[in-house]
Amino acid sequence: MNKLTSYLLLLASCFLLSSCGAEQEYSSWSCRFIFNNGTYLDQTLGAAINPTIPGIFCKVTEQSKGGTRYLIFENNQGASSQHQMMAEELRQNLRIGQNNGIIVGVQNFDGFTAYDLQCPNCARRENNYVTPYYPVTLDKKGSGIVTCSKCGDQYDLNNGGLLVKGQEGDKGLERYRNARTEGPTGRVVVLSQ
Repeated sequence: MNKLTSYLLLLASCFLLSSCGAEQEYSSWSCRFIFNNGTYLDQTLGAAINPTIPGIFCKVTEQSKGGTRYLIFENNQGASSQHQMMAEELRQNLRIGQNNGIIVGVQNFDGFTAYDLQCPNCARRENNYVTPYYPVTLDKKGSGIVTCSKCGDQYDLNNGGLLVKGQEGDKGLERYRNARTEGPTGRVVVLSQ
């Protein structure tokens, strides 16, 4: 078989595999995350938004300590860091997804993306969209798999949040429609609209 035929078969296989799964779900939960990593030079986040190194994903959450707000970064390589929010972030009125968190990273085949930290299947099964707390947990060994802390569903971050372990009828992890980055020392923007 020549190289062109092999390439066409590979493309056709990818198309068929992507069209067989559930339709991509986009999160309707309010998210407004704009972060200039050029100011902080955070290596935990920077590794996940580097387009030349796909497969690294970073969980971003917000935490308050003694009235001071911090952004917490944890990636699937085991690295973590935190930064006190500066005036720029405070003025932006950040809203970071359902469980106060998002996951950002560069997929192996589909570029930069952002996911909600929420297990959509638990929220649906429990019919709890007002105050849900069903977070997914990053595998810290670099696999790109996240697991729901409640139901055990597993999702593949490298493949559009595809459900890899779960109940029949379950859907994949929800993504945010507007997610972009300018690279490891640039801005990261994740918006629900």
